[in-house]
Amino acid sequence: MPTPPDAYSLYVYAIAASDTAAHAKRCRAVGDENAVVSLLSQGGLAAVVSSVSGRPRARRRDLSAHQDVLRALAANGPVLPMRFGVIAPDAETVLTGLDSARTAHLDALERLAGKAEWNLKGASVPEALPDLMREDANLRALRESTRRRPGYEANVSLGQAVAAGLQRRAEQAAAEVVAQLRPLAAELSEGRDIAGGALNASFLVPHAAETAFRRAVDTLAARHQGRIALTLTGPLPCYSFVAAEAVPTGA
Repeated sequence: MPTPPDAYSLYVYAIAASDTAAHAKRCRAVGDENAVVSLLSQGGLAAVVSSVSGRPRARRRDLSAHQDVLRALAANGPVLPMRFGVIAPDAETVLTGLDSARTAHLDALERLAGKAEWNLKGASVPEALPDLMREDANLRALRESTRRRPGYEANVSLGQAVAAGLQRRAEQAAAEVVAQLRPLAAELSEGRDIAGGALNASFLVPHAAETAFRRAVDTLAARHQGRIALTLTGPLPCYSFVAAEAVPTGA
């Protein structure tokens, strides 16, 4: 298999079955406007790559090109996506990675077939303060104490208690939301904590269940609107369900 023309190093977008990977060849490449998206194939698998000089910056054009390649792939089959900016030194390194982890790649592609990632984030609702006060006698007492004896420390303590109470209500709602949605997904991946957030979870949802999943999120958002604000994003490349060691590039 020939390497991309004038390849100083290779930008790696994803790994997919060879027939699926072929759908990305007409996409715009990251980096040099003259670069073309091409394939490095080995044993029925292909790494989707393009030649690149240096490490591309996260410019809007290049971020968009990266996502367009992944969308073209995902529309035609399962894909093991790379994060933006993955570079391999040469074609031999990529092909060696494909060969050495072939079984892991095939298993991962089979597991992701017919599914997409949907990310759900949740944050506390400041407008829920009246409800929080009605529910929390200790907080009401602290507010009354602060009114009787106002001061900087008292105001800080009250603010911290209010924020903690709103966060607690949001986290309780988040647990209920995840429990309701989990049966609709093949897998669940808890994301990293986000400052000010109460929920960051990704669901691996079969395509056949996507409509039901979205409707369930809408129903839960309405049910818990006084406790948590939900934001659903998807379908996405299955970043959260591909272990880093399952998609080596030798980079």
